[in-house]
Amino acid sequence: MKSYSPPPDKSITIRALLLAAISRGTARVDNPLLCKDTEAAVRCLKALGVKVRKEGNAFIVEGRGLKGLKKPQKPLDAGESGALTRLLAGILAGQDFSSELTGRGSLLKRPMDVLAGALKKLGAAVCTKNGLLPLSIKPASLKGSRISGVESAQIKSALLLAGLYAGGPVTVTEKVLTRDHTERLLALLGAKLTKQGPRVKLEPGPLTARPLTIPGDISSAAPFIAAALLSGKALKITSCGLNPARLGFVKALKRMGAVLDLKAVEAFPEPFGEIEVLPSALKARAFKAEEIPAMIDEVPLLALLAARASGVTVIRGIESLRAKESDRIESALALLASLGVKAVYQNGAMKITGRPSFSAVKPVQTFGDHRIAMAAAAASLVCPELKIENPGCVNKSYPGFWKDFRKVFTFS
Repeated sequence: MKSYSPPPDKSITIRALLLAAISRGTARVDNPLLCKDTEAAVRCLKALGVKVRKEGNAFIVEGRGLKGLKKPQKPLDAGESGALTRLLAGILAGQDFSSELTGRGSLLKRPMDVLAGALKKLGAAVCTKNGLLPLSIKPASLKGSRISGVESAQIKSALLLAGLYAGGPVTVTEKVLTRDHTERLLALLGAKLTKQGPRVKLEPGPLTARPLTIPGDISSAAPFIAAALLSGKALKITSCGLNPARLGFVKALKRMGAVLDLKAVEAFPEPFGEIEVLPSALKARAFKAEEIPAMIDEVPLLALLAARASGVTVIRGIESLRAKESDRIESALALLASLGVKAVYQNGAMKITGRPSFSAVKPVQTFGDHRIAMAAAAASLVCPELKIENPGCVNKSYPGFWKDFRKVFTFS
C-alpha cells in the first residue's frame, strides 16, 4: 500500500499567523504551509509592523498584542486569498487607524458585501467598492452583539476576531456548522470563548502567544483520496488533520460505499491521524445543503467521483461555490463535460449521471482554479489522454502537487 502525507493545512496556517501577530509574546508556528496565500499573509503582517521570520520549518512571529499593529503605508495586498481578506478585515475593524484591503486576480471579483454587512453589525466602519474589493476600514468603537444566521466559516471568523476588540461579548450563531479552526486557536491562546452547538460566544480580551504546529491539510489530501478510489488502488494517508468539521467529504464517500478507515489522535487544538483508502464500488446518493459546509472545498471532487458511481447523484446547497476562485459550479460541470459525463445544474441542484468510464472529449479548462486542476489530475489517472490547461494554478495552495501526485500514483 502506497503512503502519502499531505502538505500543511492552509486554513490553519493563515489563522495561526494572524492570531500570533495580535497575541502578547513571541510564537513559533511549526510546519506552516508555504504557498501564495500564506506568503500574502506574511506580507500583510509585515506591512502592519509585525516581525515575522523563517527559522527552519517554522515561522517566528513577534506578537504585537491586540492594539500594537501599525498603520500600513499603502493598501494591504491579500493576493487571491479570500480567507486572508475576510479574517484580516475582522482584525483591522478594531484598530485605531484607517486601512484598505485589496487583492489580485479572481479575488477582485469575489463579493465582499456580506463581510462588510456582518462587521457593520458590530459597529465597524467598513466600505466596499460596489460590493467588491478594495475594502476601506476606518476606526470605530465596536460593540458586543448577537448575530445569527451566519453561513460561512470565514465570516464567522471575521466576527470573532473583531469581537476581541468589542465593548462587550459577541455571540455568533451559525445556520449550519462550519469549520472551527479559529475557535480552536482562540481557545489555545487564552480567549474567553464558549461554544454550544452552532453558537459561539466570545468575551473581548487579550491573547497570549503559544507554540503552534500545523497539521496536514485534508483538502490537499482529498484529490489523492479521489484518485485512489478512481484507480482502484489502496492508499494510506498519514499526518492528516481530522477536524470533525472538515470530514464531510469522507462521510459523503462512505455513504457512497467507499471503504475508508480513519485513525484519529485527539490533540489540542486540532486532531490528526491516518486515513486508509481501499478499492471500492461507488453508488449514487443525494446530498443535502447542510452537508456541504463540511466539504465545501471538495465538491468538485465529489462531483467527479459521482460521475463514476452507479446511478444519478444529486448535490444541493452549493450556490456559494459561484464565488470561489472560479464559478465552481460551472467549472465542475465543464470538467465533467470534458470527460463525456452527463451533468446539469438546475433547480438549485447538481445532477450527475454516473458512467463506467471517462472519455477525453476536450481539454479541461481549469479557469485558474486550484481545486478544479486537482480534480482534473485525479480524473487523468483513469483517463490518461486528458489534457489540462493551466495546471500550474495549483501553486495557490499546493506548490508541490504535481510532483507528489506523480510520485504517489506511479504504481508498479
